[in-house]
Amino acid sequence: MTVPARALDHVRALFPAPGPAGLSGLFERAPITVSFHPDRVAASGRTVAESLAAEGVYRSQFETGISNGGLGGPRVSWEEQMFPGVYAGPLGRPVYGGLNLAGYPDGASPRFGSCHLVLRSAVAERATFSHGDSVTSPTVVGTAATFGAVWAALLDEVATTGWALGLAADSPDSWVSLVGAPRSVAGRALDSYVEAQIHGGLALSDDVAAVVADPSFRGTPYERHLASLTGTVTWSPGFTLRPAEFPADLRGPEVPPLAAEIAGRYGVTELDAAVIGRAAREPGAPLQLIKYLWHILVLLGRPAC
Repeated sequence: MTVPARALDHVRALFPAPGPAGLSGLFERAPITVSFHPDRVAASGRTVAESLAAEGVYRSQFETGISNGGLGGPRVSWEEQMFPGVYAGPLGRPVYGGLNLAGYPDGASPRFGSCHLVLRSAVAERATFSHGDSVTSPTVVGTAATFGAVWAALLDEVATTGWALGLAADSPDSWVSLVGAPRSVAGRALDSYVEAQIHGGLALSDDVAAVVADPSFRGTPYERHLASLTGTVTWSPGFTLRPAEFPADLRGPEVPPLAAEIAGRYGVTELDAAVIGRAAREPGAPLQLIKYLWHILVLLGRPAC
């Protein structure tokens, strides 16, 4: 049995309930998106965008050496808890994304990158899904064929809080009517998303339907590399924010001075994805704080276009 089959069989055995009735074509209307920063430098010495264009595959963080969350021991333990005995070594491990049920133009989980791949619906057949990020040790998981428990958890979230995935609704029934419709306004989802764990790798020519990029990369070599993946690039609204607008109470008091220092260093009045990425590539860059800059940009930034 293949690794994807073992992972899916394990999850199906835990939560065998089928998907939501009356929502046929859900995974065609709500694709998986995989977010990434195209200008970060991988272990190979090439940027992510260069690597994608040259290799034609999307590599996991264990292969690239780039992480916006847990890497190494913590990630291995999370995966072992979710898929016991399925993954043994660093290669061939899951690729992480989000199910874009809300149709956001910045993807299902922009906290992980300024650009994203929109995957073909067939990829969902070898993906597992969790209600919440794997870092939280989610207790509700599913597959495309057995999505019932994840769906029920989302509806319960709406019934309890009045919203899920950034979509507010008076009732679960009215929330359902919002699912799958494309939106023009960014979702800014740092924490509220259905995580997708894709098993069996991602071949760009077979698995990617579209590439969506932050407009700060327009006219740069990153655009050329990304356009080579599918022939064209679609632009998200993007985010931009002045240094004085970075608050100290979201990610700590060190963040606003860093925003001001970066703006002064590069002679800009506003920070965007490209400026933050430029700072991240500097030798000795404070990567954790730079990650916080990106989080705040997602949460508070104005549309760049």
